[in-house]
Amino acid sequence: MRWLAFLLLLANLLTWLGAGYLSPPERSVAPVSGGLPRVASLKPMDTPAVATEERPDESPPDRPEILCVSLGWFESRERAQALLERLPALSEPTSTIVASERVLPPLNWVLIPPQPREEALRQFRDIQRQGIDSYLVTQGEYRNAISLGLFESRDAAISVLEEKKRQNLNAVLVKYDRNQISYALNFEAERKRADTLVRAAQTEFGADFDFIEINPCKGVARAGKNP
Repeated sequence: MRWLAFLLLLANLLTWLGAGYLSPPERSVAPVSGGLPRVASLKPMDTPAVATEERPDESPPDRPEILCVSLGWFESRERAQALLERLPALSEPTSTIVASERVLPPLNWVLIPPQPREEALRQFRDIQRQGIDSYLVTQGEYRNAISLGLFESRDAAISVLEEKKRQNLNAVLVKYDRNQISYALNFEAERKRADTLVRAAQTEFGADFDFIEINPCKGVARAGKNP
């Protein structure tokens, strides 16, 4: 009986020892305390400051005022061109010679009406021998007429007409239309230079112009304004 009890005790001891080796080891789990950080408490990583480039003032500088100048009238294109040649400062890309038809008041013309050429020549020679100012018209509507004078004043023309009739000349009074093609010189320049060129042109022209126009050019930048 004692051997039987000893064997049972030994079996229990072995069973206890085997269970200790086979069971998984115990884990010590530390209690978790606290909570997740709030979004507001998160701080971004420091980022380098972006340097802002200072841009210089890109507004264009003030441009000088450009003026358009017109001088006239010239009786022919050749005379306007001659002025350009005498004043090289005017011969720039902006310089132009412009033709324009001028409507002028008609003159009062005292004349002997047209007649056959041979008769007109005979009478013209006879009038010349008398010392009367006259000339033979050789072209136009009044070809082969004898001109006795052109007058701006109608009263002056009537006075001469009456005088020629007292000299037994069959004179008449007609209107002489004198619309004509004239020429103007146009150019562009800054204000101070424009005044200088106009004075130089007056000196070279040798007489006062019928007109001098100096105006701001349309479509050209003005001083103090951006284009």
